[in-house]
Amino acid sequence: MVVIYIYMSDLNKHFEPKNLSDKVALLFTKFLRLLADTFFKKRYGHRAVVLETIAAVPGMVAGMLVHLKSLRKIEDDRGWIKILLDEAENERMHLMTFIHIAKPTAIERFIIMIAQFIFIITYGIIYLASQRTAHRIVGYFEEEAVISYTEYLNELESGAIPDQPAPEIAINYWNLPLHATLKDVVRVIRDDEAGHRDVNHSFADIINLRKRKELINSKRNKDQKQDGEKILDQ
Repeated sequence: MVVIYIYMSDLNKHFEPKNLSDKVALLFTKFLRLLADTFFKKRYGHRAVVLETIAAVPGMVAGMLVHLKSLRKIEDDRGWIKILLDEAENERMHLMTFIHIAKPTAIERFIIMIAQFIFIITYGIIYLASQRTAHRIVGYFEEEAVISYTEYLNELESGAIPDQPAPEIAINYWNLPLHATLKDVVRVIRDDEAGHRDVNHSFADIINLRKRKELINSKRNKDQKQDGEKILDQ
């Protein structure tokens, strides 16, 4: 696993909504953030256990749907499937790491089951209805994840939350030093989330650009057809 370090200026990046689709994605994300803040408050480890379970869903669902579309239309996926599935696997490893740090309670395990079931269906419907909105939602999800992990790191660095040795699974996955601690784990996970944020915002932008090109081409073809009909009528 290659560790990618993100500069602090990049961590604070925020995509300003440009249209209704973006605004819906942002509002949906803020609503879920409010629920998470209300339920978990500053129990960051337990928050991570539940939210990383949900965070691993979009990449898998989107990857499957893009895979099926590629088969159905017999067209190249342009590398999207691997990127999305790698994202899902990376988020799963975040969960596997935090299970060793914050042992989930019975109620949290129940919440995980319900939340995952609901989110799989919800995200699948959103992706089928609007891929652009779906990727923008994930982009905003990851923006919030970066903020949460920054807050978590601040609590660790201030001593408000005791630091502890990094789990072996994290040391092996991110190639961390043997003496790495929870602070190091939170940093690399935060960098992962920043990378997922940029990828999904980029995917949404690409889809938006494609739609614009399709509209322009459609209008151009329509105009050419009308011009051709006028010439025939003369």
